Amino acid sequence: MDVRWFARMVAAVLLRPGLWCVALRQANRLAARGWWRRPPFLPVPARNHAAFRATTQYGDPTAAPSIDDVLVWLRWARRFPG
Repeated sequence: MDVRWFARMVAAVLLRPGLWCVALRQANRLAARGWWRRPPFLPVPARNHAAFRATTQYGDPTAAPSIDDVLVWLRWARRFPG
């Protein structure tokens, strides 16, 4: 995930106010510890976690999730906040 992908994801979520709270909650849950101390200074998941998820979903540890896939996941997380 790069900064451009992150910016597109933020824009997609900003257009959907119903996902704002769940997106913040999930970003908090998934953000690597101390994310504010390391570039890109964004609350992104730890690299090993992101690589595992990309491998299990796309078969490529370097694949960035599609914006649509993330929005579907956020809608799912909103329905099952556990």
